[in-house]
Amino acid sequence: MTQIKICGLSSPETIEAAIDAGATHIGMVHFPDSARHVPFQKAAELCEIARGRAKVVQLLVNADTKTTGQAIDIVRPDIIQFHGRETPEWIDLVKKKTGLEVWKAVGLRDAGTLERNERFQGIADCILFDAPAKKLPGGNGEAADWSLLHDFQPGYAWGLAGGLSPDNIADAIRQTGTPLVDVSSGVESAPGVKDVDKIHAFCQAVQQL
Repeated sequence: MTQIKICGLSSPETIEAAIDAGATHIGMVHFPDSARHVPFQKAAELCEIARGRAKVVQLLVNADTKTTGQAIDIVRPDIIQFHGRETPEWIDLVKKKTGLEVWKAVGLRDAGTLERNERFQGIADCILFDAPAKKLPGGNGEAADWSLLHDFQPGYAWGLAGGLSPDNIADAIRQTGTPLVDVSSGVESAPGVKDVDKIHAFCQAVQQL
C-alpha cells in the first residue's frame, strides 16, 4: 500500500480530514518564509490530534541547533524532515541523539542526483525526492522529472514529492512505483490554505490503484 503524507497542515479540520481520508503521515512546516509555517506551540497542539492515528512529520529548513531542539522538545514529532542543505553528519547526529526517525528531502535535478544523494543512505530513514528548490525549498507546485525514477529500486526507503495533485498522482505512481507520496500545494485552494475536498480526492486517487 502506498503511504500518503499530507504536508503543510495548520488546522484541526484539515488534520482530521487527512486522517479520515487515509493519510499515513501528516506534516507541519516550521519555516517562517513559508505560507504554511506553524509556530512550535501551535504545532504541538495539532500534533496531539494526530498522535497514535498518523505519524507526525516536523519539517525544518536549515535549522540551527536551538531550533531543532525546540522542535523536538515542544512538538514531539514522530519524524523530523530536513528540507534544506543539511549534511549527512548533522542528520546522523540528530538521529543518534534523539532516536527519532529522520527524513531528508532532496531536489531531483538530474540523474546524478540519485548518485550524489547516496551519501544519505544508511543515515536518513527515508529520502524524499522533490522538485528542485526555488525561492522556497518546497511547496512550489512544480513536479520533479518522474522519468528519472522509472524502474528506480534503491536499497533504501524513499518517496516522491513536488507538484503532486489529485489529477496526476495516479500517473506519478505508475511511472515511478514510489512507495510514499507527499503532497502540499496540490491540495490547496490558495497558498497555505488546505482544501478538505482535495485532500480526500488525493487520497482516494492513491488508494484506487
